[in-house]
Amino acid sequence: MAEPEFTASGVRIEQRLRSLTRAGQVRISDGRLELLTSYGRVIDSAPVQAVRASKPWFAGADRALADLGGKRYVLTLRESDPAPGEPGPPSARRFIEAVHRAAGRGG
Repeated sequence: MAEPEFTASGVRIEQRLRSLTRAGQVRISDGRLELLTSYGRVIDSAPVQAVRASKPWFAGADRALADLGGKRYVLTLRESDPAPGEPGPPSARRFIEAVHRAAGRGG
Protein backbone atom coordinates (compact mmCIF):
# COMPACT_ATOMS: atom_id res chain seq x y z
CA MET A 1 0.00 0.00 0.00
CA ALA A 2 1.30 3.44 -0.94
CA GLU A 3 1.90 6.29 1.49
CA PRO A 4 -1.38 8.20 2.18
CA GLU A 5 -1.74 11.46 0.24
CA PHE A 6 -3.59 13.02 3.17
CA THR A 7 -4.20 11.87 6.71
CA ALA A 8 -5.81 13.54 9.71
CA SER A 9 -6.66 12.22 13.15
CA GLY A 10 -8.66 13.73 15.97
CA VAL A 11 -11.42 14.68 13.52
CA ARG A 12 -15.04 14.98 14.63
CA ILE A 13 -17.25 13.27 12.03
CA GLU A 14 -21.00 13.97 11.97
CA GLN A 15 -23.83 12.90 9.70
CA ARG A 16 -26.85 15.18 9.89
CA LEU A 17 -27.31 15.88 13.59
CA ARG A 18 -25.65 12.64 14.72
CA SER A 19 -22.05 12.53 15.89
CA LEU A 20 -20.35 9.38 14.58
CA THR A 21 -17.00 9.94 16.30
CA ARG A 22 -15.22 12.77 18.11
CA ALA A 23 -11.70 11.56 17.40
CA GLY A 24 -11.94 9.95 13.98
CA GLN A 25 -9.53 9.73 11.09
CA VAL A 26 -9.68 10.93 7.50
CA ARG A 27 -7.37 9.34 4.96
CA ILE A 28 -6.85 9.75 1.21
CA SER A 29 -4.83 6.87 -0.19
CA ASP A 30 -4.75 4.91 -3.45
CA GLY A 31 -7.49 7.07 -4.98
CA ARG A 32 -9.97 6.58 -2.11
CA LEU A 33 -11.20 8.76 0.71
CA GLU A 34 -11.86 6.88 3.95
CA LEU A 35 -13.62 8.09 7.08
CA LEU A 36 -12.61 5.98 10.08
CA THR A 37 -13.56 5.80 13.76
CA SER A 38 -10.92 6.35 16.43
CA TYR A 39 -10.55 2.54 16.50
CA GLY A 40 -9.87 2.34 12.75
CA ARG A 41 -13.28 0.93 11.74
CA VAL A 42 -14.46 2.26 8.37
CA ILE A 43 -17.46 4.60 8.61
CA ASP A 44 -17.57 5.23 4.86
CA SER A 45 -15.30 5.09 1.85
CA ALA A 46 -15.52 6.25 -1.77
CA PRO A 47 -13.32 6.83 -4.82
CA VAL A 48 -11.94 10.34 -4.54
CA GLN A 49 -13.39 11.28 -7.97
CA ALA A 50 -16.89 10.67 -6.53
CA VAL A 51 -16.27 12.85 -3.45
CA ARG A 52 -17.37 16.47 -3.23
CA ALA A 53 -15.54 18.47 -0.58
CA SER A 54 -16.50 22.03 0.25
CA LYS A 55 -16.68 24.68 2.92
CA PRO A 56 -20.14 24.98 4.51
CA TRP A 57 -21.51 28.50 4.51
CA PHE A 58 -23.26 27.92 7.84
CA ALA A 59 -20.29 26.88 9.98
CA GLY A 60 -16.97 28.12 11.30
CA ALA A 61 -13.63 27.95 9.54
CA ASP A 62 -12.79 24.61 11.18
CA ARG A 63 -15.50 22.63 9.34
CA ALA A 64 -15.65 20.97 5.94
CA LEU A 65 -18.39 19.10 4.11
CA ALA A 66 -17.64 15.77 2.45
CA ASP A 67 -20.27 14.21 0.21
CA LEU A 68 -19.48 10.52 -0.42
CA GLY A 69 -21.89 9.01 -2.90
CA GLY A 70 -24.86 11.04 -1.67
CA LYS A 71 -24.07 10.73 2.05
CA ARG A 72 -23.09 14.09 3.52
CA TYR A 73 -20.66 14.30 6.42
CA VAL A 74 -19.54 17.33 8.42
CA LEU A 75 -15.88 17.14 9.43
CA THR A 76 -14.49 19.34 12.18
CA LEU A 77 -10.76 19.76 11.67
CA ARG A 78 -9.04 23.06 12.60
CA GLU A 79 -9.23 26.68 11.56
CA SER A 80 -5.52 26.72 10.76
CA ASP A 81 -2.75 24.13 10.50
CA PRO A 82 -1.08 23.20 13.81
CA ALA A 83 2.40 24.51 14.47
CA PRO A 84 5.23 22.11 13.60
CA GLY A 85 5.41 19.42 16.26
CA GLU A 86 1.99 20.33 17.69
CA PRO A 87 -0.60 17.52 17.70
CA GLY A 88 -3.99 17.80 16.09
CA PRO A 89 -5.71 17.63 12.74
CA PRO A 90 -4.79 19.90 9.83
CA SER A 91 -7.03 22.71 8.66
CA ALA A 92 -10.33 22.18 6.87
CA ARG A 93 -8.94 24.17 3.93
CA ARG A 94 -6.06 21.72 3.55
CA PHE A 95 -8.49 18.77 3.53
CA ILE A 96 -10.55 20.35 0.73
CA GLU A 97 -7.41 21.10 -1.30
CA ALA A 98 -6.18 17.49 -0.83
CA VAL A 99 -9.48 16.07 -2.13
CA HIS A 100 -9.40 18.33 -5.19
CA ARG A 101 -5.73 17.52 -5.87
CA ALA A 102 -6.27 13.76 -5.52
CA ALA A 103 -9.27 13.88 -7.85
CA GLY A 104 -7.28 15.83 -10.44
CA ARG A 105 -9.42 18.97 -10.12
CA GLY A 106 -6.54 21.28 -9.17
CA GLY A 107 -6.71 23.00 -5.89
